Amino acid sequence: MTTITAAARSSARSGRFGRFLGAYGQELVILGALVALFVVVGAVNPRFLSDTNLTSIFSSNAYIAVAALGMSLVIISGHIDVSVGSLIGVLATLSGTLAVGGYPVWVAWTAPILAGVVVNACVGGLVAYARIPSIVVTLGMLSILKGGLISVTDGAWITNLPADYLIAQKRLFGLPLPIYFMVVLTLLTAFWMRYSAFGRSIYAIGGNAEAARATGIRIETTTVAVFAIHGVFAGITAVLFATQLQVIQSTVPPNLELTVITASVIGGVSILGGMGTVIGSTLAALLFATIGSALIFLNVSAYWLRAVLGLLILVTVLADMVRRRRVAI
Repeated sequence: MTTITAAARSSARSGRFGRFLGAYGQELVILGALVALFVVVGAVNPRFLSDTNLTSIFSSNAYIAVAALGMSLVIISGHIDVSVGSLIGVLATLSGTLAVGGYPVWVAWTAPILAGVVVNACVGGLVAYARIPSIVVTLGMLSILKGGLISVTDGAWITNLPADYLIAQKRLFGLPLPIYFMVVLTLLTAFWMRYSAFGRSIYAIGGNAEAARATGIRIETTTVAVFAIHGVFAGITAVLFATQLQVIQSTVPPNLELTVITASVIGGVSILGGMGTVIGSTLAALLFATIGSALIFLNVSAYWLRAVLGLLILVTVLADMVRRRRVAI
């Protein structure tokens, strides 16, 4: 009896461990890659592990991690947003314009968030109720936002930003505030996605929309809400992006939407929807920053970063297809 009980306990532990690996395998791989990069590059060039460089890696790319949180929700729900980079550029310009226009800093911080919600709720409405594919709607929105921004501002820089507006340059207990934004928002979103009914409904509509509808989930309302929440993260990202330097260039950050989507996908979010976690997207954003910094300290051309990211995307998508086939079998 004792032997049988021990065997049962061992089997239960193995089962729990297997489920844990199944749920967080991608995140563990990325975390392992991060640790390996720090160890190897730090051994080659100890300056890579300096406090200044580590702080730069974690803080200067925190806004990408925040944007990837919202993108992960959209992709998990079975959609995609290729206009996020343009939206962040517009919202950053809006924030900076309000700041130098004499408005209170809290207005300059909150207006982009509200504007992001409104814009993305409209996008979600077109996707949900007009049945237009999200890739088509967001491609159109990308052109509207990008063209409109350049037409209105002529790409002019916004200068003379008030010191109290530059929230990304402020520190708490010695660490830049963007790091706190990244960590806290990631943990809150991960908890909400895992334990709230609405969070589980996002997975449901991304995995099988018709089955979700049969269980009583209102797909259209949920889709609009997901895009609106994505707008919240885009607004926060815009503020962090706008306040990290003393000036704001009124243009769309180059390749930002690709970087954000890549962080979500490489972080373990299935491009087909219904699977993934936001913790993985944050770790992936940090991995990109670490790789970019490592290339500099190893005297390797930074252009290799794009090649590495492209390879990671292909490997991740192939692994996702294999995983889905195994689940189907």
